[in-house]
Amino acid sequence: ISAYVGRAYGVGVNSGTSGLHLAVIAAGVGDGDLVLTTPFSFIASSNCILYERGVPVFIDVDRRTGNIDPALVSEAADDLARGGEAARRWLPPALREVGVTGRLRAILPVDAFGQPADMDPIVQTAQRYGLYVIEDSCEALGAEYKGRPAGSLGDVGVFAFYPNKQITTGEGGMIVTDRDDWNALFRSLRNQGRDVFDAWLNHTRLGYNYRLDEMSAALGLAQMERIDELLAKRAQVAAWYNERLAGQELIETPVVAPETTRMSWFVYVVRILPPAQRDAVMARLDAQGIPSRPYFTPIHLQPFYRERFGYGDGDFPVTEELGRVSLALPFSSVMTQEQVDQVCEALIEAVNSERGH
Repeated sequence: ISAYVGRAYGVGVNSGTSGLHLAVIAAGVGDGDLVLTTPFSFIASSNCILYERGVPVFIDVDRRTGNIDPALVSEAADDLARGGEAARRWLPPALREVGVTGRLRAILPVDAFGQPADMDPIVQTAQRYGLYVIEDSCEALGAEYKGRPAGSLGDVGVFAFYPNKQITTGEGGMIVTDRDDWNALFRSLRNQGRDVFDAWLNHTRLGYNYRLDEMSAALGLAQMERIDELLAKRAQVAAWYNERLAGQELIETPVVAPETTRMSWFVYVVRILPPAQRDAVMARLDAQGIPSRPYFTPIHLQPFYRERFGYGDGDFPVTEELGRVSLALPFSSVMTQEQVDQVCEALIEAVNSERGH
């Protein structure tokens, strides 16, 4: 994996979530420390900050891609560095009276749906304030940003190998970095805090049982021998969807940004536009035996985040709009053109029926 993405080190772990957690530890996140991240993601990208008692500071997303908005990242970092009222407006509602108790430590962008975040301005903001960049590339193995591999653009990148990913090890993940000290730290943390010089039952630091087992690793090696083939098959399925759904007024197909020089198709997510209603379209597809899912439910509107941080509707308008309209269609590298046609025919019929309502 490290050779594939051009990193010096790759450290296998038992999930992408575990990899992100260890990256947050390496970045020095602790009590009350702030990490700029996106609310439009799988919940693990924010939970891993909470594991270390840090605070996810949510930044709304670019509507085109669903990825964190780099202009807002820069604005938030400037205001948080300035402090006072300017800083408070970026904090979770429940913390605005308390203010900032820790320091801004890191930026954690997510490569949503296999498309890299707009990383150059994010990295520039990080360099301006001495922040670490933790690149959540769990959905983007094989993607490229301006010709550079996803996972190679921050201080550390993390991939995941859950069964729905581009390659799978059943369960598993990989941390990639160029830093010697972080490589050693990750290898210790994933293995109950042992260091390479420790005896079998000596433990230098608090660690975790986050190892990637050898059988899973063997499966991953076999999958990596086919990575280009697997990515090409997924790209073909996405191309069939794009072709079949082109020109549909109420179905918005995925946008590949100009800076994305290679998309790594993780899922195929369309947007169901008003007056059609996404949930009603889902029900119509389900009645025909075609599974679909909302993608994503905004993290800040999840019950735990509402309760702990005081978030509510309207806090991140772009994320919330995408949460209402985004629909993941059946997608895998083994889908046939006939199956894609079947899904698209049912989807177009469902949307047009909803238009009538």
